[in-house]
Amino acid sequence: MRSIILRIAWMWIVPTAFLAWEAVSRMAGAVYFPPPSAILVRLHELWFSGPLRHAFLTQEALDHLLPSLGRLVLGWAGACVVAIAAGVALGRSAVLCDIVNPLVHFFRSVPPPLLIPIFMTMTGVGTPLQLTAIVFGVSWPVLLNALDGARHVDRRYLEAAQVFGVSRMERLTRVILPAASPKIFAGLRISVALALIMMIVSEYVGSTEGIGYRMLIAQSQVDVLSMWTAIVLLGLLGLVLNTAFLRFERRMLVWHRGARGNG
Repeated sequence: MRSIILRIAWMWIVPTAFLAWEAVSRMAGAVYFPPPSAILVRLHELWFSGPLRHAFLTQEALDHLLPSLGRLVLGWAGACVVAIAAGVALGRSAVLCDIVNPLVHFFRSVPPPLLIPIFMTMTGVGTPLQLTAIVFGVSWPVLLNALDGARHVDRRYLEAAQVFGVSRMERLTRVILPAASPKIFAGLRISVALALIMMIVSEYVGSTEGIGYRMLIAQSQVDVLSMWTAIVLLGLLGLVLNTAFLRFERRMLVWHRGARGNG
């Protein structure tokens, strides 16, 4: 029933929002607030009017969209692997957690975009800078959620594993990680949006390709429609990534939803 209601809501709310935006922008007549119909036409011309052999991607998309996506995926994946490992290790060691905790909360409180000039002095410009910025921005929600999930594993599960002589590695993979996975996935979901933000911000500095760089060029040329196509493209990209991740999360945590339902 809930899925039917959501589908009906989507059927009217998206067209209504589109028409409202169209009407308001045309009445306002503002140069910097173009109607969505004009933005979509420019979006198609600039990014998705290429040949079939390139999946309709234009040369602009191949030069800027694909490099951005590559850095996004690589930086996000690398950050998540490191952050999950560090978070679980800290969560299972109270002493180590107490020692490192002040540093964790200090660095996670620093807005990642402010550190980009420092990262630039360490890595130079280009892909190394962008990957470093994405990794730093993405790591903290994943690390904190992994830490919290690993710390609050039900002691009964650990005691049962110990009684049955389960090895430490099996205890980690079959008890601790599954028990902490709902928290870990919550952090991963937050990190997807942060990775997208850091990808764009890092491409503003010393980059020669990427969606953020293309947006910066459009801004310098006062190409308003191209600026808006980048904004809409980022919104669509965020929607697609979030939807794909939610489906993956539901599949991976199907046992958790079943346990809650039975509980």
